[in-house]
Amino acid sequence: MRLTTLTDYALRMLIHLAITPEGRPTIAEVAQAYGVSENHLMKVAHQLGQSGHVRTLRGRGGGLALGRPAEAITVGEVVRRMEPDLALVPCLGGGACAILPACRLKQALHQARAAFLAVLDGTTLADIAQPQAELRELLGLSG
Repeated sequence: MRLTTLTDYALRMLIHLAITPEGRPTIAEVAQAYGVSENHLMKVAHQLGQSGHVRTLRGRGGGLALGRPAEAITVGEVVRRMEPDLALVPCLGGGACAILPACRLKQALHQARAAFLAVLDGTTLADIAQPQAELRELLGLSG
């Protein structure tokens, strides 16, 4: 299973917001902290804003904030939001296959995907935003 860069950035953005609950970081600040593209983070912020994971506030004092408490956001729901096609192979997405009637691979891959998502569904943003002090220091947010 491989996640896209946008999913990686979405999780990083959410971690950043979870460890800075007192502030409203901007997209530029999050991009700078991680050393990633501001343009990519704009797309991520837009998608996370549409799903309610992030609140975007415009104007003076604006920035980004979590749309819900970190404990109420699971990694699984974020991955599903950012990865609309979780088909590991074409037949899981409805693609044709010559051996489909007798194939056991499809079932094994389906079970593997379900197990992968089950682990992510049991993991909250609060879980991955630990240890906060160390993460804040690594991102240059200490002090």
